Amino acid sequence: MQLDRIKENMGAWWDSLAEGWRHLWKSGAEAITRFKPSEGTDLPVSSKVDDASWAPNHGWSVLGGNVFEDEYRVVVQLETPGMEKKDIQIELEDDMLVISGEKRFNREDTDGRWRVMQCAYGSFRRAVPLPAPVRAHAAQATYKNGVLRVELPKLNPGKSGSVTIKVQ
Repeated sequence: MQLDRIKENMGAWWDSLAEGWRHLWKSGAEAITRFKPSEGTDLPVSSKVDDASWAPNHGWSVLGGNVFEDEYRVVVQLETPGMEKKDIQIELEDDMLVISGEKRFNREDTDGRWRVMQCAYGSFRRAVPLPAPVRAHAAQATYKNGVLRVELPKLNPGKSGSVTIKVQ
């Protein structure tokens, strides 16, 4: 009886873990972004970093985002903390909003050692699929508190959705 209960609890735990992993993968896979450092990124030399997991040429980070749509517009929000707005470029390529830029390392004023280096630095590119055609020349972007917000007016305003077609 006790062994059956343990098996049942382990099965429930495993199912919960698997469900969580599937949700994380499905919702976060597109947000995982590769950062490619260059000389302009200004990272510290390896001898100044004690973090064994730090690899200056292999930076990955999550650039979380939201896409909102109403009758008249599509709004894309992307979290890009620690950046300057001058270092962000926005382009429209077909039905994708492409956001790229470079996050530069900020050095400390004193001499010391880095014990933990978890932030990613360097150039990145993130493509966000748009749910509807937009008027590219009327788009507006703002950057506040580390969040980029791009508002794109729809090409054909109105409710999008399904249409029922009657079979004759």
